[in-house]
Amino acid sequence: MLDPKSIKNFAEQFVKILPPAMDDLRTEVRQNAEQLLQKLFKELNLVTREEFDVQTQVLQRTRIKLEELSKKISS
Repeated sequence: MLDPKSIKNFAEQFVKILPPAMDDLRTEVRQNAEQLLQKLFKELNLVTREEFDVQTQVLQRTRIKLEELSKKISS
C-alpha cells in the first residue's frame, strides 16, 4: 500500500490548483480527494517499492534453492 503521507501530499497539490473563489471548499475537497485516492489505491492492491524488492529477493533465493535441488536429483 502507498504511504498515507504521499496520498495526503498529492491531495494537497490537487487543491492548490483550485481557483481562489473556491477557498472555502479547499478543506472539503482535500479530504474527499484523500479518501478517494486511498480507496482507489486499496482497490488496485498496490505495494510499496520496498515490499516489491523484498519479494524479489525471496524469489531469487527460492530459484537458487530450486536449481540446487534439481542438480541433486539429476545427479
